[in-house]
Amino acid sequence: MAKSVHARMGEKRIHCLICGGDVFREREVKLNSTGMEFFNLAWANESATGLICLSCGYVHLFVDGALSLHRAAG
Repeated sequence: MAKSVHARMGEKRIHCLICGGDVFREREVKLNSTGMEFFNLAWANESATGLICLSCGYVHLFVDGALSLHRAAG
């Protein structure tokens, strides 16, 4: 299983929009488009950082590179 992380966007700590949790699991998420799938070019689609809340499972997506991750204790 992936390591648990805390996330910040600049100085602001990220909290889950659903439950308010602040511990996430990070994962790369492909932002597939119909056109690229049609031409078998899905590998070239843009990626986002997905933060999956460990409390409720809600997935938050971030495309901007300003997100910083820090290992959570435990």
